Amino acid sequence: MGSAERGGRPGTLFGELLRQRRLTAEQFSRQAELFARQRGMKVTLGARQVQRLASGVREDGRPLGPPRLVTQRLLEEMFSVPIDRLLAPVKAPTPSVSEDLELQARITRGRNVDRETVRLLQQKLDITRVIDRRLGASVLLGELRAQIDQMDGMLDDVLDRSVQTSLAAVVVDASALAGWQSLDQGDVRDAWAFYNKAVRAGRHAQSPALEAYASAGKAVVLLDLGETQAAVDLTDHARRTARGRVPRLLVSWLTAAYGEACAANGEHTRSMRAFDDALGAIPADDSSEPPYLVFDGTHLSRWRGNALARLGAPEAIDVLSDVLERLDPSFARAETALRIDLAQVFTATGDKDAAAAHAERARLLATQVGSVRQRKRLASLVG
Repeated sequence: MGSAERGGRPGTLFGELLRQRRLTAEQFSRQAELFARQRGMKVTLGARQVQRLASGVREDGRPLGPPRLVTQRLLEEMFSVPIDRLLAPVKAPTPSVSEDLELQARITRGRNVDRETVRLLQQKLDITRVIDRRLGASVLLGELRAQIDQMDGMLDDVLDRSVQTSLAAVVVDASALAGWQSLDQGDVRDAWAFYNKAVRAGRHAQSPALEAYASAGKAVVLLDLGETQAAVDLTDHARRTARGRVPRLLVSWLTAAYGEACAANGEHTRSMRAFDDALGAIPADDSSEPPYLVFDGTHLSRWRGNALARLGAPEAIDVLSDVLERLDPSFARAETALRIDLAQVFTATGDKDAAAAHAERARLLATQVGSVRQRKRLASLVG
């Protein structure tokens, strides 16, 4: 199914609004679920229900009754339109005329996307990334989804090849960030979907660097699912195919991702060798390196410390403690993960007081940034 209206034009204003925004029933269902969760509303809106609301009739053709009050409130808050207007029937325009005009409008919109537009979209995304690392994903994911839908929707309508390539690069960056945010919110299914979108956009941009970056991001989802060998294979493939074709800082990042996967798979020697290689690949001057990578020696050490903690190595304490002193305090989520790693290692070495102190600080930070993923790690550690 490609659109919310399924076999024809939408029958209600709600359906017309979905069509104008080029949202499928599944996409809107996910947006509504996130919107409700962020506002503490106990309501779900499945794709089939979205289709019925868009058409105004049931599957058997009978008129659609009024939705539940909580569903009415959800839709009214999302669209700022009263429910009776949202579910009112709309008159479908003549298909031949409206479809031609719509296509012309899309082509015109694509023609209006220039390098300056792409620069502004990237700038907006960079600001989102900074806010994300300070405040967490819960306050940003809905807006980022909308930005991705907007950019992805106009990608094929941009006629200038160089502008299209640049826009595809922003889609990769945004989708990978949304994948990470979804993972942080405990939604592995959406994380996987976003990383797949990032991989496809990387191919659209004909960029080995972007495709490798997005592919390695998928490995984190595999690790959270316990698919450690698959994560090893994926990161190994990404780093090998990218070698000699991507910036050095990305080579280092991809190699560290491989080291993380090896650690999760219990391969101590191979993991540490990968982190040594990653350190050797970091360039002295990163001024020309990819803007989507926030990565340096400190972050590499944090990653190595995490791998050592996974492997149960006591030396993780010194590595992680040193990183904690050097870490930029604006990286709230990174500090959360680091302190959970320390709590894990201190628990293993029998230092319960130190473990409890780091766990308490991590719990506060995880709540502050709204990280479901890190709260689950903490709960597992305490258990």
